Amino acid sequence: MLRGRTRVRPLIFSAGNPCPAPKTFPYLRKDGASRLRLKNFIPLLLALFALILLSGCASRSEAAGKPKLLQAVVTQVSDGDTVHVRLNGRDEKVRFTGVNCPEISHPSLGIREQPYGKQAATYTKKRLLKRKVWLEFDVGQRDKYSRLLAYVWLNPPAVFTEKEIRAKMYNAELLLNGYAQVMTAPPNVKYADLFVKFQREAREKGKGLWGVAPVVTKPGKPAGKAAYVGNRRSKVFHRSDCKWAKEISPANRMEFGSREEAVKAGYRPCRVCRP
Repeated sequence: MLRGRTRVRPLIFSAGNPCPAPKTFPYLRKDGASRLRLKNFIPLLLALFALILLSGCASRSEAAGKPKLLQAVVTQVSDGDTVHVRLNGRDEKVRFTGVNCPEISHPSLGIREQPYGKQAATYTKKRLLKRKVWLEFDVGQRDKYSRLLAYVWLNPPAVFTEKEIRAKMYNAELLLNGYAQVMTAPPNVKYADLFVKFQREAREKGKGLWGVAPVVTKPGKPAGKAAYVGNRRSKVFHRSDCKWAKEISPANRMEFGSREEAVKAGYRPCRVCRP
């Protein structure tokens, strides 16, 4: 007889009961010490389970944060925000997502050159022509002209952080140096908030197109003193104190001395400030 312990009962095998379960475990202490030892393992097991769960979530987040990049070579530059590339053995036309550079002259398309358009095209040609790049796609991969819509990386990012985007994404480089404006076209809005931030920085520093003097309709009229301001791209005019008037780049800015002058020039009134 063992003090404080239960006697081990012999297991009796029979044809009707080939593997009977014991009613008691051998040497289970009546004072519950073994039960306490088991309870000590429960927090450890829970912590291990949580760690496995978090590891799985982290792996999924990391995979989600690293979109697939396709390597290509730039073979031709059309303008500041459009290039031709060799991708998977095919020639593709690529339009940079989320940004818009001033236009260069396209007489056959009836497009006149806009201020700073030539500078933007020259900059892109210098930076990208014959260079290897990596393309990242958003939700929509092509526009109505069948062009690929892409974020263009000069080097693959180690992690997709703001620091890496500033240093390695060409779309961001155009904005930061004032060669382009933000152009958000849903559903491709992955980096829209950062792009707005980059544009604001360039505007505050007067970089690139943000340092170009606005076009005025009357010679000798001082810039920034007009009662009405128009956007050459949208053909919309605003009151000079309208919040949207302040977002117009100098390259696209037109100033008018009167409402009649703006309407006569083919501009329509803003629906917000109602000039």
